[in-house]
Amino acid sequence: MTPFNPDRLIVEFRPGMYPTQPQMNRKYTLTHSDETGELFLTLGPEYAFDKITGKRDEVLAEWRYAGGLYRFEVYVYLGGPDNPALAKKRYEIFKRELPLALEAIRYGDRIFFEAHPALDNTEVMVHFQADPPLAGRTESFGPVKRFKTPVTS
Repeated sequence: MTPFNPDRLIVEFRPGMYPTQPQMNRKYTLTHSDETGELFLTLGPEYAFDKITGKRDEVLAEWRYAGGLYRFEVYVYLGGPDNPALAKKRYEIFKRELPLALEAIRYGDRIFFEAHPALDNTEVMVHFQADPPLAGRTESFGPVKRFKTPVTS
């Protein structure tokens, strides 16, 4: 895994989304360029489906509140039933690269976390989605603060 480089992250706030508010309906779409190595983080009330390519290597995330607790839910797509070997390989790649993606999200929205420091203790739940749905799995990646970079305040 390559180390996170904040200079390679481009952040876009869509209409209705601000650096410190709102918390609910705050959705993250993280994509990247294989050619330049840049990461693109879009924050909005909806996912930025216009940024998603046919490769389906995006990371989607959002805040959820249930049972009196916040959770940071992350979604990645592994693939369909026509190629289980590819889905397995994509799982291994996502598993290896997700810490960098989560660092980029945490860094890109650092002003939000400074305004809501308790959210750094929120559990990150990653949903590895695949078709059929029974092929997917959900794993805890620990608290959000685990992905706070040294350059993040």
